[in-house]
Order: sequence, then C-alpha cells, then structure tokens
Amino acid sequence: MRLILVFFAVLIGSQTYANNNFKVKGYDSHVELTWDKDENVDFYRIYAKTGTEERFLFRGETNEDYYLDFVTDLGRNIELSYKLVPVVDDKENKALRPKTTSVHDFTEEELLDMVQQYTFRYFWEFGEPNTGLSHERTHSKQGNIVTIGGSGFGVMTLIVGVERGWISRQQAVDRLLHATDFLQNTDRFHGMWAHWYNAETGTVREFGKMDNGGDIVESAFMMQGLLTAKQYFNEDNKKETQLRDRITKLWHEMDWAWYTNGGNQLIWHWSPNHGFAKNHGIRGYNECLIAYILGVCSPTNPIPEEAYHESWAGWDNPNFANYTEYFGMVLPLGNKRWYGGPLFFAHYSYLGLDPRGLSDKYANYWVQNRRHTLINRAYCIDNPYGYPGYGEDFWGITAGDRVPEGYSAHAPGYIRDQGTITPTAALSSMPYTPDESIKVLKNLYRNYGKELWGPYGFYDGINLSVSDVPEEQVRKTYIGIDQGPIIIMIENYRSGLLWENFMKNQDILSGLNRLGFKRYGKKITPQ
Repeated sequence: MRLILVFFAVLIGSQTYANNNFKVKGYDSHVELTWDKDENVDFYRIYAKTGTEERFLFRGETNEDYYLDFVTDLGRNIELSYKLVPVVDDKENKALRPKTTSVHDFTEEELLDMVQQYTFRYFWEFGEPNTGLSHERTHSKQGNIVTIGGSGFGVMTLIVGVERGWISRQQAVDRLLHATDFLQNTDRFHGMWAHWYNAETGTVREFGKMDNGGDIVESAFMMQGLLTAKQYFNEDNKKETQLRDRITKLWHEMDWAWYTNGGNQLIWHWSPNHGFAKNHGIRGYNECLIAYILGVCSPTNPIPEEAYHESWAGWDNPNFANYTEYFGMVLPLGNKRWYGGPLFFAHYSYLGLDPRGLSDKYANYWVQNRRHTLINRAYCIDNPYGYPGYGEDFWGITAGDRVPEGYSAHAPGYIRDQGTITPTAALSSMPYTPDESIKVLKNLYRNYGKELWGPYGFYDGINLSVSDVPEEQVRKTYIGIDQGPIIIMIENYRSGLLWENFMKNQDILSGLNRLGFKRYGKKITPQ
C-alpha cells in the first residue's frame, strides 16, 4: 500500500510540473510554445516530431515560460507534435499529452499580422505598470526607465491594437487614462516632459549632461501620439471624454514659445538647473519636423511661422537642402555626406503627420521619404564596404544597437555604416516601399529568424560581418523607439489608420495652412 501511495505521489507531481496550460501555435516558419511556469521546475526540455515521424526529437531547453522553435530544418507546411518535459534535479519528469499544431507558408497579409502582433507585445505585455508608459528598452543598464518619445509611439500602438482586435477598446482607454494620469502629475517643464523618468519614483532621470528637464522633441513625439488618440477615442462616454479632456489640457499647457528663448528657433532642452545652457538649437533636416509643426500649430503658446522658415528650413543650412543625385535619384532634403541620414528621419515625424501628397515650398514629403528609403536600399545593394549579406532583401541602415555592443545613429557612408542592419529601418518604411520592404521581412524572418526573432518580434540588429556564428551576429535587445514605428508604419501602409486620425485635428490643419503646406497641390483648410 505504501509503494502505491509513493507511486501515486510521483505521478501527481509529474502532472503538476507539466501543467494543463501548455499551448502550441504554428506560424510560417516557427512554432510558439507557452505554459505556466512551475517554481519547482529547474528548466524545461522541448521535444517535437513531424506527422511522418515516430520518435520525438530534442529541440531545445529553457527556464522561461515560452519557447520559439524555428522548424524549417524539419520542413515547410508540416504538422508537428510537441512534448514539454519538466526537469527537476537533472531528472526529466513525465510530460502530459503532446500538443499538435502545423506551420504553413504565410501570405504577405499573414506575415504583416504576425510582425505587428508580436511587436505589439513590447508595449502591451512589457508595458511599465507603475506609469502606464513604455520602457526605454529591454536589458537596460540604466535601471527601470520609461521613455517619453517611445511612450508616445506606444500610445499609437494601442490604437492599432484595438483596431486589430488584440485588446479591447476599454483596455486601451484604461491604459491611456493610467498613462495620462502620470503625464499630468509628473514633473513638467513649461508644459514639456523630460526624456526619461524613473519608473518606480516617477521622477526625472537625467538623460545626459545638462539634460534633466524639458525635451521638446521627445515631448513632440508624445503629443503626436496623444493627439492621434484624442481623435480615435471619440465615443460619448465618461472615460473617453475624460481622456480627450486630459489630452487637450496637456496640449494647451505645452509652452512652445518658451523654448525659443526669446529668439526665432526652437531650443531642444531646458533644465531647471542649467536653463538653456545646453543651447541645442533645432535645424533641419532630421527627425524633428514634428516639433516645429506642433510648435506652430499650438493654439495657446505657438512659435511664429518664421521660426519654421528661417531656422528649421533655412536654405543656408547644409544639412537641410540636399537636391543631390544618388543612384539616379535626386533627394530633396537631408545631409549630403550621409545620403540623407539615418532612415528613422522618414519615420518618427510621419507616424501621425501624413506625408501622402504633403508638400511645401521645400519638398514633397512623400517623394522625400520614398527616395530616402530607396537610396538607403540602393546603397546597401551597392555595398561599397563589402559587408556580407547586404542586398535587395537585406538592407536598412538607421539608428539602433550596434552588433556586438553599443548604440549608434547608423547611416550610409564612411564610418556611419558599420555593417549592422536594423529591422525597423525597412519594416517602418513599408508605406514608401512595400514590395522592397516585404522582401526584407521575409528574408530576415525565414532565413535568420532562429536568432533574430524573439518574444517581441525582430531583435534590434543583425551584423553578419562580426562572426561566422549565427547567435553572435544578432544583438538580442529591443528598443521602444525602434519597435513602435514597425507597428505604426505597417498599419499606415495597410489602412492609413494613424495618419487619418492625426490629420483630423483642427489645430494641426490650421497650422499647416499657415505654413503654406498643401495636400495634392491644394491648400490645406481646416473644417
């Protein structure tokens, strides 16, 4: 009788380790396994077999509660069965009944769904709970930091999440009310937020020397997201009305005029300790266009239109006017030496600001962004430094983590091109170059996904020149400002969702009108 009880206890223990929440889901080239982790288990081993095999094969092991198994070594369009085996004290315990799934060649729409939804997890599942905002990055050496610019991108991803059915409208509104509660109560500087905040304390975290106060570019990225949310969450109920009222108040309290320091140019930073001593004036062309647009569009504390024309867009600024031919294409704006600069210049200001048909006396912004992207691609195909992999389906140079370490604003050209391809570059350019960008998506996922694809989608960087070992070629980090544009710009390509909502704002339309912007050659007029 005692032996029977001991056997029964071991059997129950084994079943407890391999719990009933074990799930498997097949995609195009990989299978995702998830389960509830048992604290008594040291790690888990994963075994799989195809429908034509009799024996389960070892696929890997982990001490996490998920595992991504790239299965192209076993074949494509196949059925698979999986066993999850808990390991305790170096002994395998009995697994429960295997789970079955299948993988099949995804259509382009299915691939876009997958990339968007995986990337969305960074902002939803990895969202910072104390503030309702977004983490600066994974594996941060700075501690638990939230970023204002990346959180502004995160606001826009919530809209996509609702529209695509990943979260409910109520869930998104609750998260945004939590976030705006933090935004209205934390330290602001003449209505502007700092670059970073400590998540636990809610206080400013210094970003750099004399940078512990207002950051108008980060604040512009946040407000671009909030103004988009204000238009999208338009239902006549208590919570959405409260959200819209909060956003309006935050928008009206931003003192753009203060950040000219009595001059005719926006100054990037203001510190309560150092004032304007950093003195970083903002001139084009770069990612900061949205700051000047919002500054002119402000209904309460605007900057003069002359600041845009004389400071941002000055023809005497060698980093603004380009009109140089690269690879048979004339690029209107951007640094000449670096082929227009990092590719995020074509993304950050245009997450909400719709470049389709948008022009002023300096450029057509759809032409600008499409050519900037195509030149970046053509440079990688030309590959003057002979980096391995570069080509029609392996391109995209922008700011991001270097491989194997560090961070850099990568760009085409001497010194700035270091062999690192950043997935956000081509993927966030999807509206401008859909055919070319989808080739990169397929190549990175199907041929490099075993190392490059993780729980929040594509990792931040890949560089084939640093090593012949695949796991050493990938920087397995995520950064909020790289993740956000992937979701948002793919959605703008698919539906124009964020563009259409941001461009409904009457303050924005009025300011663009005063600056002389046109849409498809016609004057922009508020409704």
